[in-house]
Amino acid sequence: MAPRVLIYLLRRDLRFADNPILHSLAQSLAQSHQPYTHLLPLYIFPAHQIEVSGFLSSPSEKSPYPEARSQVGGFWRCGQLRAKFLAESVWDLKSDLEKNGSGLCVRVGMLGDVVRSMLEEWKGEDGEVASVWMTGEPGIEEKREERDVRRVVEEKGKEFKLWHDEKYFVDEYAFAIPFSRDRSTTANANRLSRDLPFQDPKKCPDIFTSFKKSVEPLREAPRSVLPPPSSLPPYPPASSIPPQSAPFTIPSDLDLPTLISTLKKPLSTTLDLQHPPRKPGREVKTAHPFTGGSTPVHNRMAHLLSSGAATVYKDTRNGLLGPDFSTKLSAWLALGCITARQIHAYLLGFEDETSDIGKGAHGYGKGENKGTGWIRFELLWRDYMRLVCQKFGPRLFRAEGFRNDKQASWSYDKATLTRILEGSTGTGLIDASQRELYHTGYTSNRARQNVASFLAKHMGLDWRLGAEWYECCLVDYDVASNWGNWQYNAGVGNDPREGGGGRMFNPVKQAADYDGNASYVKAWCPETEKLSVEEAFQRWKVDESRRKEVGLEGDVGTEQPLKKINFNIRGGGGRGGGGGGDRRGGRGGRGGGGGRGRGKGRDGFSKRDMQ
Repeated sequence: MAPRVLIYLLRRDLRFADNPILHSLAQSLAQSHQPYTHLLPLYIFPAHQIEVSGFLSSPSEKSPYPEARSQVGGFWRCGQLRAKFLAESVWDLKSDLEKNGSGLCVRVGMLGDVVRSMLEEWKGEDGEVASVWMTGEPGIEEKREERDVRRVVEEKGKEFKLWHDEKYFVDEYAFAIPFSRDRSTTANANRLSRDLPFQDPKKCPDIFTSFKKSVEPLREAPRSVLPPPSSLPPYPPASSIPPQSAPFTIPSDLDLPTLISTLKKPLSTTLDLQHPPRKPGREVKTAHPFTGGSTPVHNRMAHLLSSGAATVYKDTRNGLLGPDFSTKLSAWLALGCITARQIHAYLLGFEDETSDIGKGAHGYGKGENKGTGWIRFELLWRDYMRLVCQKFGPRLFRAEGFRNDKQASWSYDKATLTRILEGSTGTGLIDASQRELYHTGYTSNRARQNVASFLAKHMGLDWRLGAEWYECCLVDYDVASNWGNWQYNAGVGNDPREGGGGRMFNPVKQAADYDGNASYVKAWCPETEKLSVEEAFQRWKVDESRRKEVGLEGDVGTEQPLKKINFNIRGGGGRGGGGGGDRRGGRGGRGGGGGRGRGKGRDGFSKRDMQ
């Protein structure tokens, strides 16, 4: 039998276990007739979403693609920190595949271009590519990629199959797995949705609470995790795989450090900021000291359970400093390194004593608690943002938002925007968050909400600028959560409040409530170290006679604050310590504005994003 190769094109499904495509292939090996003799897992760094000019074969070569910059603000769409996390995640999957007798082919370019090259240049004596499979994604650009790949594959007379990834908390589609759950009936055997109460994402409620009620109880909602494949079709001979198309080159001995440095190479270390946020004078530990890939996230889950952090999550999730006030699972979820139902399975094992992970920890074996229950709630929020993304399509990236608010007036004042991005607004919580984001690729959900509100509501800037900056900087960037949540905080998204415009955060009050002794602000804004709590939150309140003494003479945030917010702190602050508190309020998000990037534009972050 002549070799028949299946190309599995990976995007945000970077995991070996609970992978519907790999699971299906493993099952097919037990059949007498095997449709494929070889499997080529393929990951393509997409040229429109991450800059790939570092892979040019020589300095004299020119990339055939425009720079991967955002549509409204012109920011790099993927900064150095997210590029590193992505590379680590790709490499971790490569390692898992190689341990199981397979491998991973890495390429750069537009997906349709790379697949066309693969199909045209595959050597006939080594068989043929019979099929190309990939999983679907909700974003506008991602849908365009799927159409491009489908068109190329079908033009060449090959089979194309688009799978629905099962990485979400509540399963959406019935495509290959029979209806076997108790609550399924023959009446729904022809339904598109296996577990959702509606057939079409356009029927998704505009209000999250309505959606949540329709799928409760959440503890019973997810399906079982798919086991890792016991075996896979072999990797094709290296001699049969076409090389990277010119003008790019992928070294045959590519390793992870080289991959990371090549992705970083064209990106400016300052992200084009003239005065980038300075590092704190003293050591400040990042709240996100994690690497990409499935291996680290499963270790993280074990830590969350064993340390008791999952049990107390609802009480600590509004924290600002340290790695364990929230789960920090969002970056791995965004790339599909772990699935929501895998997380759910870990929680079940902890709650029901069916796993030894977390044995002896607070809450072990005592059923669902408020912490583990809230983690499920957050996972469902991610599902909801994905469905909203599918429902509204290009409107996710338009200035008028889901609400189609033509009356909203947004500005683009470059000087004001620059002050916000550089963390020199003079408002302590905003400056601390922006500096943390720049240096670590992470900032807390509470801080994200305040930054979004400050940029869009207080300063009246186009909310899409903030969404695009978050896309550039955040290691946990997720298209639906980011853009949907920025819309929400800008008042043009699916906010249940009438008109959506009444939700405005007071960043001084918020700092008092969630950073009561200013430990977070003082950590990231060392110029405030000698100040009182109230002065740290609003440096302009420092009397002019003292500014030289405390090192604030000439400080633009002190002398020319973007906005003076009159709020007096009584009793020295609120909950204190940059720690937890009661989490209420909005999310974050992002948008776009038409043109090359995402049809009509696109996104930033989330209230409930497992941050």
